[in-house]
Amino acid sequence: MRLKASFAALLALLFGTGAAQADCTRTEYRDQSFTYCEARATDDVRLFLFANETQVYGNFRNIDEALARDGKKLAFAMNGSMYHPNRSPVGLYIESGEEMSRIVTSEGPGNFGLLPNGVFCIEDARFTLIESRRFDADRPDCRYAAQSGPMLVIDGEYHPRFIRESDSRLIRNGVGVSADGRRAFFVITNTPVNFYEFARFFREYLALPQALYIDGNVSRLHAPALRRSDWGTLLGPIVGKVVDARPPSN
Repeated sequence: MRLKASFAALLALLFGTGAAQADCTRTEYRDQSFTYCEARATDDVRLFLFANETQVYGNFRNIDEALARDGKKLAFAMNGSMYHPNRSPVGLYIESGEEMSRIVTSEGPGNFGLLPNGVFCIEDARFTLIESRRFDADRPDCRYAAQSGPMLVIDGEYHPRFIRESDSRLIRNGVGVSADGRRAFFVITNTPVNFYEFARFFREYLALPQALYIDGNVSRLHAPALRRSDWGTLLGPIVGKVVDARPPSN
């Protein structure tokens, strides 16, 4: 099963698939259900937090309404990093080149502090996903960046503290980046999984060398092509792919 899934993922990465063309697809792997959305480095992928000086967007609808004023819309989106009760980001957060929250490199409580954690960075022509301390020592030029944790896959290996048979299973979401930095995959589980099972999907099914956990419990996906837009707790940072809302001219 592993070889078959990895081969299918490799074909998708090399030649593209109907699912990739549609941005998001739902799939089954090892009796668990996942939805993943693919973005290319040439796409308009952004992080969103503040709608104005005092208010955060909080949900996908508010972002779509703001984008509509410029003839744009979200092709897909999901919660983009962990956040405090006031919805401010935990750890490093960069939006439109402005650092709004500083990086945290010390070990701490909770999933975020389960080192190594990492930073997802959107550069001008590539995606980067780097362990936080390495990132802090040699920073790439990020237009957008969000820190979260733990890392799920690090240089093709699982996080060393994951327990294969852990009974801590939740709906979770995360992001993985291809080796050449040209593609990012945003994944949400449709069934509860533990950290090892979630990391396995990135490593085996998507064949990605780097993957980062974003969050659990509050995980939400906006995928209009799948007729899905999750509601619930107001969110902090949101990551999404922006496209032109106007139909192409003939």
